[in-house]
Amino acid sequence: MPLTRRVAALSAGVTLAVTVACVHLALARKKASAALQMDEHERAAHALNRLTFGPAPGDLERVMAMGVDKWMDLQLHPDKIDDSALTARLEPLRTLRMDTREIVENFPPPQMIKAVADGKQPLPSDSTRRAVYQAQLERYYQRQERKQEGPTRTATDTTAAANVAPASGMMENSGKPENSMSDEEARRREDRLYANLQMDQLSGLTPDQRVKAVLKMSPQEQLALGPFLRGKRADDFLAGMSPAQKETLLALNNPQLVVTEELDDGRLLRDIYSQRQLLEVMTDFWFNHFNVFIGKGADRYLLTSYERDVIRPHALGKFEDLLVATAQSPAMLFYLDNWLSVGPHSDFALGIPERPINMYRRRMAPRRPPRPKANRSGLNENYGRELMELHTLGVNGGYTQKDVTEVARVFTGWTLRQPREGGGFFFDERKHDPGDKIVLGRRIKPAGEKEGREVLHMLARNPATARFICTKLAVRFVSDDPPPALVDRMAQTFLKKDGDIREVLETMLQSSEFWAPEAYRAKIKTPLEFVVSAVRASGADVVDATPLARQLQVMGMPLYGAQPPTGYSTKANAWVNSSALLDRMNFAIALTGNRVRGTQAGDILGEGTSRDPDPQQTVAGLESALLEGDVSKQTHDTIAAQLDDPRITQRKLDDAARPPNVALIEGLLLGSPEFQRR
Repeated sequence: MPLTRRVAALSAGVTLAVTVACVHLALARKKASAALQMDEHERAAHALNRLTFGPAPGDLERVMAMGVDKWMDLQLHPDKIDDSALTARLEPLRTLRMDTREIVENFPPPQMIKAVADGKQPLPSDSTRRAVYQAQLERYYQRQERKQEGPTRTATDTTAAANVAPASGMMENSGKPENSMSDEEARRREDRLYANLQMDQLSGLTPDQRVKAVLKMSPQEQLALGPFLRGKRADDFLAGMSPAQKETLLALNNPQLVVTEELDDGRLLRDIYSQRQLLEVMTDFWFNHFNVFIGKGADRYLLTSYERDVIRPHALGKFEDLLVATAQSPAMLFYLDNWLSVGPHSDFALGIPERPINMYRRRMAPRRPPRPKANRSGLNENYGRELMELHTLGVNGGYTQKDVTEVARVFTGWTLRQPREGGGFFFDERKHDPGDKIVLGRRIKPAGEKEGREVLHMLARNPATARFICTKLAVRFVSDDPPPALVDRMAQTFLKKDGDIREVLETMLQSSEFWAPEAYRAKIKTPLEFVVSAVRASGADVVDATPLARQLQVMGMPLYGAQPPTGYSTKANAWVNSSALLDRMNFAIALTGNRVRGTQAGDILGEGTSRDPDPQQTVAGLESALLEGDVSKQTHDTIAAQLDDPRITQRKLDDAARPPNVALIEGLLLGSPEFQRR
């Protein structure tokens, strides 16, 4: 049987075995005496597994040398931690530093391209940006041609028509295409062959020469070249180019994909390499809590700012500040459609024209009865409902449907200026529903935008909110079924300290429940936690994180890909099944075997140890390096039993000194039940 098939069979067998071992391990943990406490080694390992995305080589020793308590305090104050090494890794990802309008202008979405095609927007004067627009215009025209089976490019006086050459085989004025669809397909095949030839010819040029040559191509040629600028061959073609040059060429194929992939890459690089690990863990926690789905239209462009400017800066601050920031975030306003919400008695709904009048007199004047108006949005309750059910009070927080409607009225007028073009939040008085509102029995008097802030302030300080938030934090950091007494103490801190997240976490970290023996390696990792922890543990060097993001798609947890506002669950029942465990094992073996493109596995044992001919010694060394030596007998015996197979260990019958397959053993340990848990 070929080695690859042997490895696959071994992976499946080990997966089933370690799943059984996982159950035994959990039972053994629960039987541990509550009177016992973790020793310093276990405390360091536990802190690293719960407050980071998993220990990297050398982390355990550094934490023990510093002291667990001192290290945790430092993590709670990330501004004191030097993270310059991460900054250097993020430097090539320019979109992560752009505001939303810059992203839209440099990497135009389909709406922007259509506006240019319709003559509503000019083409950029900058040659590199202009090339991106022209390639996308060519794609737009081809799609229109296929849809309409007729002319899509007439001779107009628009800027786009004046600057973009018509596609070959199309008449410039009205009339039918000169070529049939079969001829068009043949032309496309010819374009691809020509693009392939151009790639070969350009590869011998310097990076600058290659860029200039591509920018001089026609839009059709650039569009045909786009699909070739991905994969291993593209890596060679793009080598030596500046980040801006790479982005431009990649955007010729799909500008939107450049934005989303850089967002994914930045997230994974932060999770893997940031020294401010607790900050990144909390960023992940709050993003799930205030979830926004990347697949919803403009949110593909709004999420970069949402995570950078809204979630991360407030991840360890005051909950109310975070709540207000998310409420005013363009990403959240667009995701839950609050930017479209219009008060049924507002001037906008009643068709009253905008005019400068005394606002107080207008509010006090008799209102006209609502009149139905075509194409006018109505009251949208999405945000009001999720604000109370998912963001603050919780589903059992004591609110009613009437409260949902009243909160929706409060937030009418919280809208956006041109969200698809990167516009930001503003309050539109004309769309705001006038009059008093009653929320949770409290009267909210007419005050425009201030009404929303009053409601957010009230919800942020509600005892139900304190308990709901602290329960979720305890589930993430302590147990899927956290002790009620711990949640109570955390909630008391939340209310006493005005929702100070750092103070709440300190209460949790000082608790006996957090350090209880039964909590040690008792939380199942989500796919994100597993992938990131495996990369960290292996000491891998990631030069392209996009393949790692694709692995998360395979495992059912694409980054920013939770469509419902609930976000992703951190509980075990959402992720534990035989298929998921096999996916994890396969990823671990691919990672350690250097079969994940863009990621080079490290040598965590050191060169000398890796050549040790004794596979048992190799297993022991890897168990210590990857699992701090904390391996159950079931897992150890399951893996050790495979070491006698020469086709797996690489040892030949006539060469007993040949070293074992360290990468395979490492992969099996990364797929073990102990590593699956944190």
